[in-house]
Amino acid sequence: MGNLQGKSIIITGAAMGLGYAASLECVKQGAQILMVDYNEEALKQAKAGIEQAHKGAKIVTTLANVAEEKEVKQYVELAVKEFSRVDGLYNNAGIEGRQAPITTYDIDVFKKVIDINLLGVYYGLRYVLPVMQQQQYGRIVNVASVGGIRGVMHQMPYVASKHAVAGMTKNVALEYAQYNINANAIAPGAILTPMVAEAFKQVNPKDPKAAETEYSRANPTKRLGLPEEVASVVAFLLSDGCSYVNGQILAIDGGQSNSYGNV
Repeated sequence: MGNLQGKSIIITGAAMGLGYAASLECVKQGAQILMVDYNEEALKQAKAGIEQAHKGAKIVTTLANVAEEKEVKQYVELAVKEFSRVDGLYNNAGIEGRQAPITTYDIDVFKKVIDINLLGVYYGLRYVLPVMQQQQYGRIVNVASVGGIRGVMHQMPYVASKHAVAGMTKNVALEYAQYNINANAIAPGAILTPMVAEAFKQVNPKDPKAAETEYSRANPTKRLGLPEEVASVVAFLLSDGCSYVNGQILAIDGGQSNSYGNV
């Protein structure tokens, strides 16, 4: 039996990257999950992959754009319908946007990053918290990023949205701990996901691997992180084991944030 045996968990952005890795780990630890994503084909493949690895697992999928409040409300209602309760929410869906100087950043892209990264997380909180409050139990993990604890060159909207996620996490912790609901955020560094690979392409279109290697040099581990290394932390934060861990922003970056100063 795993640490999440019998738990019902919603995972957004579940079709790939950190969301897929967390979905796989949660099922491995005994959870039933609702996988939410906007990419239908990727979601089908993700579900099939997890079912192949863990036969008999209860996995429900649904398409949703987390930037649309109505669709978020619907996925929470679906989780309640399927599982009768929601024990955990992994608010993972997000985008990086583009890399550009502050004064020339495309406003439409800026707004899209805010809609998905900030409002998408807020909508999830808005509709799952009443369910958790009623059942007097809940675990919430929001994805901030090291961009939520420091600045990142040419990524103004991403950094703004991730700092906001960190702030919202702290507010949930203050307001809802009395209902046995814990909220924490993770701040992954560069993890080998499709989104990070795309970022390296923007940094060095001719040789993305060189950009990856250069970035890794600054990390104490001299490498990038793996999605499964993040997933194991997420699973803990969604479990009963973190009953007194609340309102924290946990860097998962190989220790690199220690070089940023007092964050």
